[in-house]
Amino acid sequence: MLELVPQQAPFRFIDEIHELDREHIVASYRFSEDADFYRGHFPGNPITPGVILVEAMAQAGVVAQGIYLYALEFSAEEVEKVITVFTDASVDFSGQVLPGDRVTTTGRVKFFRRKKLRAEVEMRKEDGSLVCSGELSGMGVPR
Repeated sequence: MLELVPQQAPFRFIDEIHELDREHIVASYRFSEDADFYRGHFPGNPITPGVILVEAMAQAGVVAQGIYLYALEFSAEEVEKVITVFTDASVDFSGQVLPGDRVTTTGRVKFFRRKKLRAEVEMRKEDGSLVCSGELSGMGVPR
């Protein structure tokens, strides 16, 4: 499944998918200490930018989950003709992710119809502390 996610290094924020079914996904990622964005966010006290955290949640909870759901209904050839794009988000932040931290993203499908997916998504650090959560949406568009 991970091989179908269109984002690639250095902009793929999924290392592993642990669980995936019609209703949810659980995926993890470790933020590399030498990721380029840490040089400027913030020098001497780097933290992972919120937009990157939202992107990581979207890649798991919308893109990977959406590809899986679409593949349940259509052929492999049809899946390859569609790319899932992120469309909107409402996210609350409650923690920080530092260089080297490993996070787990859990997404729960709210609805999936006509190539549009809305999911409740949360991200937690290895110690179980909540980093951010909210609703994300995306949709399949022709490649």
